[in-house]
Amino acid sequence: MTNPTTSTPSTPRRLLVTGASGFIGSFIVARGLELGFEVWAAMRASSSKRYLTDERIRFITLDLSDDTRLTSQLADHVTQYGPWQAVVHAAGATKCRCDDDFFEINTRGTERLVRALITTGALNGRLVFVSSLSVCGPLHEKDYAPITALDTPKPNTAYGRSKLQAEAALRSIQGLDYVVVRPTGVYGPRERDYFMMAKSIKSHVDFAVGYRRQVITFIYVADLVEAIFLALEKGRCGKAYALTDGGEYASRAFSDLLQKHLGVKHVVHIKAPLWVLKTVCGIAGTWAKWRGKTATLNGDKYKIMKQRNWRADISDAQKDLGYTPQYPLERGVEESVAWYKSQKWL
Repeated sequence: MTNPTTSTPSTPRRLLVTGASGFIGSFIVARGLELGFEVWAAMRASSSKRYLTDERIRFITLDLSDDTRLTSQLADHVTQYGPWQAVVHAAGATKCRCDDDFFEINTRGTERLVRALITTGALNGRLVFVSSLSVCGPLHEKDYAPITALDTPKPNTAYGRSKLQAEAALRSIQGLDYVVVRPTGVYGPRERDYFMMAKSIKSHVDFAVGYRRQVITFIYVADLVEAIFLALEKGRCGKAYALTDGGEYASRAFSDLLQKHLGVKHVVHIKAPLWVLKTVCGIAGTWAKWRGKTATLNGDKYKIMKQRNWRADISDAQKDLGYTPQYPLERGVEESVAWYKSQKWL
């Protein structure tokens, strides 16, 4: 799953990866090691190290919810090891019990981290922030034009607004060298939400919602990780880059490829009106909140799933970063399915 487009640094540099135990973060850690970085994986004390078994990984516990504790943790690190030359901030929440949790984790957590990095001198280089295409909201829903860097973001979800406010927090910090990446839907090994679709196809059922045309985009995790390291080296300070695999797909493309690579002969395709999805998401979200849990389906997820246009112009990433996607949807789904089978997920 490696990509040849990013060059290895001439001398080892220290890299901090937040959210290292997560789906995307664990792949960033692995790629950083391949590229010769001294990689520090930041995570909560309770987080799993299931995908962080390489003996070269260095670990640090960071509490992004507490300014005082976080500053102390970073100051201790600087005293003992010195600063990092690169930081990738991939920690964040995609599902929360209530809207404010998104802003506490994604917005205020980001601001705390960056200010503490600066205050303690723990960052001596560039930070790449992993945002989301969701910050743009449902733009060009009528004409299906691609979202471009010239468009004014109009997020319609708490998740999107929290990420956009985090980007604004970065802009407000004078002298910060940072780059933002905004990936579309990220899939691949270890990811759970798209895996649920694979399980459904395996059970011979494909469920979709909405009758109006939908154009969707994807990015395989390895392509996203490659773009992150390109942004560390080549990105323009303060710029946000939209990231997809360069393709544009009909709503059934992903499920059809899952069916092909799973070898499932017959699938019942069920398409329901949006009000059904809205009802299901509302019930699931309320039930989860009552139980003190997060739900895969909720009000935010409904707004994301009903969006009809996910096209994005990635020409800036191609021009500035030299970003060249290596995983069109066909290849990415094939590798994902092979991993699901090898790990006995299916």
